[in-house]
Amino acid sequence: MPIAGSCHCGGTAFEIEGELPEKLTRCTCSFCARRGTLYAYYSPHQFKLTTSAANLATYRWQSKLVAHHFCPTCGCATFSDSPAFEPDGKWDGKTRRLAVNARLFDGFDAADVAAALASRDARIGELEAELAALKGRLTPSDT
Repeated sequence: MPIAGSCHCGGTAFEIEGELPEKLTRCTCSFCARRGTLYAYYSPHQFKLTTSAANLATYRWQSKLVAHHFCPTCGCATFSDSPAFEPDGKWDGKTRRLAVNARLFDGFDAADVAAALASRDARIGELEAELAALKGRLTPSDT
């Protein structure tokens, strides 16, 4: 049975083919810490937006590698599309993953699940990938 969820106003709704993970992630990066989301991770093929993509707004910062989607009407953080970093911070340059805000799942109660803090080591790996991507964009005249 798919997991269904939506933002506060219902303007952005989705379904996920999969189960609620045993642990959710409470990311501690400067952006996510302010949003207060609890992330459940899925591959893109498991996720289906059931409302129009026109009902999404997107925020990207620094390297622009992560697309943080939210409802432009009620402001709820819905999901983020990011590189599928390995625990050591490595990324194959193509595989993506979706971090879906589990607080939006129908019938979700945060008291019923464990939340793991995102490791600072994972953030270091993300920063290293961002730096490598930026270095790839430099031209000889930039250095």
